[in-house]
Amino acid sequence: MTSSPLPDPRVRPAVGSAPGTGGLVDRHGRVATDLRVSLTDRCNLRCTYCMPPEGLDWLPKVEVLTDDEIARLVRIGVEQLGIREVRFTGGEPLLRPGLVGIVAAATALHPRPEVSLTTNAIGLARVAPALADAGLDRINCSLDTVDPARFKQLTHRDRLDDVLAGLAAAQAAGLTPVKVNAVLLRGINEVDAVPLLDFCLERGYELRFIEQMPLDAHHAWTRGEMVTAEDILERLSAAHALTPDTEARGSAPAERWLVDGGPATVGVIASVTRSFCGSCDRTRLTADGQVRNCLFAREESDLRTPMREGASDEELADRWRIATLGKLPGHGIDDPSFLQPARPMSAIGG
Repeated sequence: MTSSPLPDPRVRPAVGSAPGTGGLVDRHGRVATDLRVSLTDRCNLRCTYCMPPEGLDWLPKVEVLTDDEIARLVRIGVEQLGIREVRFTGGEPLLRPGLVGIVAAATALHPRPEVSLTTNAIGLARVAPALADAGLDRINCSLDTVDPARFKQLTHRDRLDDVLAGLAAAQAAGLTPVKVNAVLLRGINEVDAVPLLDFCLERGYELRFIEQMPLDAHHAWTRGEMVTAEDILERLSAAHALTPDTEARGSAPAERWLVDGGPATVGVIASVTRSFCGSCDRTRLTADGQVRNCLFAREESDLRTPMREGASDEELADRWRIATLGKLPGHGIDDPSFLQPARPMSAIGG
């Protein structure tokens, strides 16, 4: 299975190279260089905007990629497809027994990608030093409140102390900058916007608020009930002076503001109200080996089956290229015809 050669400004094939070389380019000229790899769909929290309190039906173990299969696909992405950043996600990636080895395999590649991890930080205090030794560059942690009662209300677990210990351990291990991702829900934790920012400013963490997206398992999201970027900035501006950061944003999802003149910043990822699809540089691999060219895609491309049937690295790379070609110009959340993906966030990877 091959694809036609495509112009790629970041991965330039040699003159006369064979079809199928080059990077992950879609029909709109975007180049995917940032790979998000979900290591598991399982999680030890039950955040209300992600899954029900009783959890979900997890993927059967036989369908989940092995450590070696993940390492192989990441290697193909880096060596053949121009991937420059790899972020391991979940579910909760710390639940993956082979996580440290997977990270070490990624950081040993040439050219070496930047390797990061998105986690809820439960258990991170124990494993942060090993992750740093394996070459992990930095940590993103999901934390929606620093109020213990609200944390338990949001996650159905009384584990805030473990999360805070994990954040501190990541910073002590040099996994910096430690980034904190927060989602605000109307009528629940809107009041936590300023306390979260103050908490992060005091400890040197980088805070990013993310608009709630239609990726919940029970499909209860509504546009009208969402806390928007404007709502967030209004709350923060009541306590801090915010000025736009003049540093070029590039393909970064967060709009950034200097807090009280800087150098500290706060970011808002307005995936719904200020979409940044035109500069998207991401490709995604689910825990069961499916390529998703968009977080909100309703179609996937299977790499696990051909890999287990003996496909070569070149064949898998071509399948990945073809999957990228079909990427839509935007996610279309504001379009009346928008349909939420069948998979929730925990089964896609953040």
